[in-house]
Parts: sequence; structure tokens; C-alpha cells
Amino acid sequence: MLTAMALQDIIARIAAATAAAGRPAGSVVLVAVSKVQPLDRIEAVLAAGQRVFGENRVQEAEGRWPPLRARFPAVELHLVGPLQSNKLARALELFDAIHSLDRDSLARRLARAVEARGSCPTLFVQVNTGREPQKAGVVPEELPALLAACRTSYGLPIFGLMAIPPAAEDPGPHFELLRGLADRHGLAGLSMGMSDDFERAIGCGATHVRVGSALFGARESFSAEP
Repeated sequence: MLTAMALQDIIARIAAATAAAGRPAGSVVLVAVSKVQPLDRIEAVLAAGQRVFGENRVQEAEGRWPPLRARFPAVELHLVGPLQSNKLARALELFDAIHSLDRDSLARRLARAVEARGSCPTLFVQVNTGREPQKAGVVPEELPALLAACRTSYGLPIFGLMAIPPAAEDPGPHFELLRGLADRHGLAGLSMGMSDDFERAIGCGATHVRVGSALFGARESFSAEP
């Protein structure tokens, strides 16, 4: 199927970009962003061997991933969209990683939910590198305070940082900014790079690239969560 061929092409491009950057093979994780994609495309990518997927909405993930996980073992699910506080418990049931921790109030509530559950997903703090008012994420100068609160007040183990550069701007400076922030704060993970720019992100140190349309094709509409 076309999606299986696209997966092999993207895997090859990731490997080539990783080698070109002088980085170890296998050091970049492909997160297949399956949000708003029809089931047959997701199943085709699963059948081709992909096991790490990204979703934007808790409700959408709840509707399809439990039965898919029963059929395809070792699936790892990442939340790459905004996390609402009232969906924390449901998110912790579903997701192995959360890329969108972006504010103190959410960190505080997440810490309580993690303590009650007894386990914590892999956590990325989302940084609004472009300072876009319509976009989620902590602005760079407020990142140190949020990281300090997560580490010292809430006991949350932050693995890395995530960013979505402004669509109309060169993503390179944003990738470099995020890498600098991660280095400064001793964080190993960099979730950056999407369908149009993941190779460049790998050159800037991305450990996780979030690829949707280049893998699955154009997205279909999906009703918003209540």
C-alpha cells in the first residue's frame, strides 16, 4: 500500500539525515502522527512495522487505540497536542509520552495524577519559540521557572523540549533555539521537525520527529472534543 511505501521512504530519509549529521544510527524516533487519519491508513502503517504514533486529542485516541493495541503489540502512543487538565487521568491511561506540558498549573495537577497512578509518562515541555499568541507553549524566558517547579516542587522527570515553529518562518533558528535551551538545562530529548522539515530538525539534534501528512496523506476532518 502507498502508506507502507511512504513509511519506508521516511525511515530511509531519517537514516540518511542522521548519518549526514554524524549521529548514531537509530538515535531519532519517528512519531507517526495519526491524528484525524482513517483507520485503514493507520492499520497499513502498523502492518508495515511502525509502532510509535502521535495523537492530538485524548477523545480521538480513546476511540481507536485500545482495540488497535490489542491487535498490534508494543505500540507506543504519544500525545502531541494540547492537554486539558480535565483529561489528565484519561491521558495517563492512554499515552506513554506527553509532548505538550506547557504551564505550571498543568504540571501541578499532572504531578498529583502521576502520584496517584504510580507511574509517569515520558514528558516534554512545549516551548513557544515563535511567541505566537494563538499557540500553546511556554515562552523561552519562562522556561527555567517551569522546569525548576517541575523538578523541585512537583517531582516530575522532564525528558525534553518540544516546539512547533511558526509556519511562515524559517524553522532552522527555532530548532537551534530549542537545542540551546535543552543543552542549557541538561535535557536529552528534542521533539521537533514535521513532514516538511524533519531532516533539517535532525541536523539540529532532534531526537523525535513528528511526521503526519508525508506518511499518511492529507488529513480528514474530525469533530472537536467537547
